[in-house]
Amino acid sequence: MTDESPGQGHDRRMGEQTGRRPGGPDAGDGGDRRERKPVSGGEAGCHPEDSDVRHVAPEGGAVAPGAGGRGGTPGTAGGEWLTWREATERALYGDPGGFYLRPEGPAGHFRTSVHASPLFAAAVARLLVSTAAGLDPAAGPPAFVDLGAGRGELVSGVLAALPEGFAVRAYAVELAPRPAGLDPRIVWTATPPEGVSGLLFANEWLDNVPVDIAETGDDGIPRLVLVRADGGERLGPPVDGPDAAWLNRWWPPDGPGTRAEIGRPRDEAWAAAVGTLRAGLAVAVDYGHLAGARPPYGTLTGFRGGREVPPVPDGTCDLTSHVALDACALPGARLTTQREALAELGVTAARPPLALASSNPGAYLRALSAAGEAGELLARGGLGDFRWLWQPVPPERAGEHGEPVEYGGRY
Repeated sequence: MTDESPGQGHDRRMGEQTGRRPGGPDAGDGGDRRERKPVSGGEAGCHPEDSDVRHVAPEGGAVAPGAGGRGGTPGTAGGEWLTWREATERALYGDPGGFYLRPEGPAGHFRTSVHASPLFAAAVARLLVSTAAGLDPAAGPPAFVDLGAGRGELVSGVLAALPEGFAVRAYAVELAPRPAGLDPRIVWTATPPEGVSGLLFANEWLDNVPVDIAETGDDGIPRLVLVRADGGERLGPPVDGPDAAWLNRWWPPDGPGTRAEIGRPRDEAWAAAVGTLRAGLAVAVDYGHLAGARPPYGTLTGFRGGREVPPVPDGTCDLTSHVALDACALPGARLTTQREALAELGVTAARPPLALASSNPGAYLRALSAAGEAGELLARGGLGDFRWLWQPVPPERAGEHGEPVEYGGRY
């Protein structure tokens, strides 16, 4: 299987890409993670003094050990110690104040392929039509389930792009309240509908499923990284149980100071989402990595207002990390890049013929604009390097999308 790196920058940024990104092509040398030093060095979990805690500044750069933090629990400078999974859950989805529950929604802080061009939603609409063609008509109209819907941008775009008269049951799955003015055909729900047939589509959903972080201590033992609301970290207890089994199977420790994001909750979340389909196709789109090319220092980062910022779990920024998509894969799954997937679905960056500029200048300009938008969606070193995980339901419905993923079992 070809392992293509996610490229320079990714779609969390608004405006021009800077070339910095978590776990990039230099991940073997640390990539961006070199700025975030490991916290090992003493006896793990035994740092009673704040002088032993490392901090990150809210807008980047190291903060001197012992710097105070926000909030506060008696006996600490920056609040209680939590695992990264607990802290992320609270920072992103805690009510009130969770980052994803804010009125501006994710689009107020970063762009995804959905925001980059309506060509993306149109391609997903074509995928829905082709998926529906293989379903039992007696089951009624196919479902389109937008998992992690934000403010409903994708599902709205899909409805707008479907052929006239194409019947569909549309669902937007999101924890935030329903936006005003959303198409009344869209069912807004906090959980995916059960037992439907059709297309379930998760665009940049898995990367926001909270996970714990493990760091290998000087003793060679992977330990949970604990964090406070100000970003200060220390090592906690050894990773054990199913999480340890997951690490051994999918992201083995690689020496003191190396890190891994424990993707087991994402595997389980994806399996649960796929399990809601009676028949059809589930697709997860995300930036990720595969076995044999895991970034040695992890990929956790933050985004706020279109800028990459240090990952501080205080509710002021998005918290995201790349997805071990091969670990998420279920029997029958296949992987492609976004570039391959969208090309298969009819997205092309070919420029219109120059003669059209003379015969129909308006059409030429529209076609030229569409080619530019397609180029962004397909770009190497950018959105085109995102991966699509295709999961047929049932598995024997597998199509010819991309390369098969070996099902690794449940560790």
